[in-house]
This record gives sequence, structure tokens and C-alpha cells, in this order.
Amino acid sequence: MDGAGASALRTALIALAAVFAGRAIAGWAQQAAAYRASVSVKSNLRRRLVERVATLGPRWSSRARSGEVVALATRGLDALDAYFARYLPQLALAVIVPIAVVVALATSDLLAALTVALTVPLVPAFMALVGIASERSTRGRWHALARLAHYFTDVVAGLPTLKVFGRSRAQIERLREVTDEYRRESLATLRVAFLSAFVLELLAALSVALVAVGVGLRLLHGDLQLRTALFVLLLAPEAYLPLRQLGLHYHASEEGLDAAGDALRFIESGPGPAGPRLPVPGLRDGELRVEGVTVVHPDRDLAAPQRASFGVRPGEIVALTGASGSGKTTLLQVILGLWPPDSGRVVIEGRGGVVDLDQVDGESWRRRVAWVSQGPFLTPGSVAENIRLAAPDAADIAIAQALASVGLGDVDRSMELGERGSGLSSGQRRRVAVARALLRPGTELLLLDEPTAGLDAASESAVLSAVVSAARTRGLAVILVAHRPASLAIADRVVPVFAGRGVTGTLTPHAETGCAPESAPAGVPEDAR
Repeated sequence: MDGAGASALRTALIALAAVFAGRAIAGWAQQAAAYRASVSVKSNLRRRLVERVATLGPRWSSRARSGEVVALATRGLDALDAYFARYLPQLALAVIVPIAVVVALATSDLLAALTVALTVPLVPAFMALVGIASERSTRGRWHALARLAHYFTDVVAGLPTLKVFGRSRAQIERLREVTDEYRRESLATLRVAFLSAFVLELLAALSVALVAVGVGLRLLHGDLQLRTALFVLLLAPEAYLPLRQLGLHYHASEEGLDAAGDALRFIESGPGPAGPRLPVPGLRDGELRVEGVTVVHPDRDLAAPQRASFGVRPGEIVALTGASGSGKTTLLQVILGLWPPDSGRVVIEGRGGVVDLDQVDGESWRRRVAWVSQGPFLTPGSVAENIRLAAPDAADIAIAQALASVGLGDVDRSMELGERGSGLSSGQRRRVAVARALLRPGTELLLLDEPTAGLDAASESAVLSAVVSAARTRGLAVILVAHRPASLAIADRVVPVFAGRGVTGTLTPHAETGCAPESAPAGVPEDAR
């Protein structure tokens, strides 16, 4: 045998092993850098999405397809991993590798290099043609998924109400229709992806075949050496491989790109940042005035509230009453600065002067306001941890006193709660929220939206006594949405709130017509809201 011995091949084998090791290390570093970039971009987009939703406030969330935004921030942006980790690195290879292969082939066989150089551009050309159809199909699939997420979120959120009215089974057929639409769009996307793969593979195979035919004929006639022919045949397919892989990764990244585009459009939609804000006047020696506030709901052809006007001073309790759907909850959101009124204004008169609410910094204003909504939100964790969401530095004794003031002195502060406060009854959750609001430091205005709904007489008396004590001893201004006689009895003033029908730009009185409340259909027990 004339072959070289192991010692003669030692250097070549070491060099080959070093090449493989270097390739593995480079691949790992590229993947790590790509995923790190993807995580950073996704985190930034999600943060900006949440900030945008918070800026738009409840007026947007009451009309917009919030389920679509949830799908966008979760499944949609997660698909960006394929774009950063696979498509972008492959895009760089698709540019560099074909050029390098053509240059390498030109040093050995100019005709083969010319054949590759002429056929390589055909692959991206056909890729672009197929990509146009693929983009439409992928966008349709993404929109179908967004609609499914929105509808499913709405059904799950309204399931207690649907069960109350016996309408839960009626949603099964509609869910099936939406799911079938998503299935059809997904299959259409797969068909286009398979077609794209077939076209790219066919073009690459035909191009390599052209090179192989030319090499074989010249080898047959003795115009080409065997060593050169083998070099060309081994190297030519490598010019097309990055382009074929690019098409594959492009389909995998399309969903993420569509989702990122939708996220950016949502973030950049609407008005830009507000101009300079005025300082918030203190309420300790002043007054909060609501002057002719009207909020129009075009989708309901309703103004609720309609021309609401009242004032509240420190130490006073003002009760808002009216028919369900008259806009009492909306009025509290206007006072919070979360819902801009269509007409009228909210004026803050304090030590710093008199300013409109829309002229002050919203975050600075809300730091002075404690709010208990109709459906208070509790997070998984202990009762004490939920109280400390409003008062992080609160001592255990202060938490115990706050709970005792609302009739929850027998509740274990260390008891772990589940999702949305599961482990406590509806009335207990409401009282924990009131205790949290009363303990919040820096509060000057207390907004309570039916804080005693669903409570028995003893619990109601404890909550109302705590509210009166906070108003009288701490000088808090209190605005209370109330229906029950006991809640109205503690108020210094009772302000009726009315709704109106919007007809060709005018508002007509809207009496007690059984209109649905803001958070549940008419007739749903308060505990289920």
C-alpha cells in the first residue's frame, strides 16, 4: 500500500478537528447572541405594549379587541425567536456563501463558476414570488389566531354571566366556527410553505444538474481533470444550500414579523406624548369639582354620565346614586384621569391653585387617590402581601388593624391566596381591597365603587364605619358609589347621576330603563359582577 501513515496525517487530522471544533463554537456563539437579541427585543416590545395599553386606559379596553393584544404580546412576539435565531443568521450566509463558492470555483473551473453565478439569482427571484403569496397567507393565519384569542378571552371572562343566563352552550358552535377558520388559514399557510420548498429544491437541483452535466462532458472528453471535477461537484451544491435554508427559515419567521409589525403599529397609534404637565395641587385645604362631565358611548348611543356636577372637600363623603348604566363607574374613571370626558371638566382646587385634571401629570395625581373598583383585583400570595401592594412599608400591626377595621380581624394574614384572590369569598375580597385602600399612604381622595355589595349587615356596618373614620379623622375626601340605604346614610350629600340618549348631537334624558350596568348584564346578582 502506498497510503500515508498515521504520523504523516497527524497534522491534517488535528487541523480538521480544530475546524470542526471552531465551527461548533461559532454556531453556539451565534445562537446565543441571536436568542439574547430576540429576548431583548421581545422584552422591549412587550413593555411598550403594556405602557401603551395603560396610557389608553379603560375607554380603549372597553372597545378594543383586548384578546388580540394578549395574543400579540404572548404567542405573536414569541415567534420572533425564529426571525432572530435562524432567519437573520441565514440571511448573512445566503449573501456570503454563494459569493465565496463562485470565487473558489473560478480558481479551478471558470465555466462551472459562470454557471453557478448565472443560476444562483434564480433562487431568490422565485423565492420572492412565492413569498408574496406566503405573506398574504401568513397574515390571514395570524389575524385568524387573533380573532380566536379575542373571542375565547371574551367567552372565558363572561362565562359566569353566560352560565347565569343559560347561554354557555350557545357559544360552543361559535367557538367551533372561529377554530375552523384558524384551521383553514393554517392549512393554507402550510400549502404555500410546501410549494415554496418544492420550488426552491427544484431550482437548486436543476442548477446543480447543469453544473454536473458540463463537468461530466468535459471530463469525458479529457478537458477536465478528475480532481478538479470532484472539487466542483462537491462545492457547487453549497452555493444553493444557504438560499434553500433561507426560504425555510423565512416561513418560520413570518408570523413573528407580522406580530412585531402589528405591535409597532399599535404602539405608535393615537396621540403622541403629552406636553409639559402642571403640578398637582394638594386637596387637604381645597376641593375637587366635577363640572358638567358627559361621556358619550357611540356604540350604545348613550351619554353616561350626562352633565354630572358636584364637589367634594376633605372630610366629606359624597354618594353617587342612579340607575344601572347611568355612568357612575365611568365618572370615577374620569376623576381618576383614566377616561377623558367628551364635555365638561374635573377641576382640582388646592394649595397650588386651580387646574384642570387634564393639565396635570396623571401618575402624580393617582398617587394621591385610592380606588376600590367593583371587582377588586388580588394577586396570588398572602393576604398581607396583597395589602402591601398599596403600602409596601406597612408593619404587621398596621395590616392587622386595617383588616380588623373592615371586619376581617379573624382572617389569617399569612393565608395564601390563589388566582384573583381565590380562597376568600367575594365579600372578603372586597373588604381586603377596602383595607388596602385605607392603608395606602399619601391618600387625599378615596373612590369606592359599591364597596358593600354582597355584604351582610354586620360586614357592611364595619366597612362603612372604617370609611367614615378615615374621612373624619384623616380628612380624606370620599366619593362613594352606593345603592343600599346604609351606604347612603353615611353620606354628607347624595348626588344623582343620569344617562342620556345621543340623537344628532343632542342629549335627551334617559330614565330608568333597565339599561345594563357597566360590568354585567341587568339582573346579574352583585356577587357575580
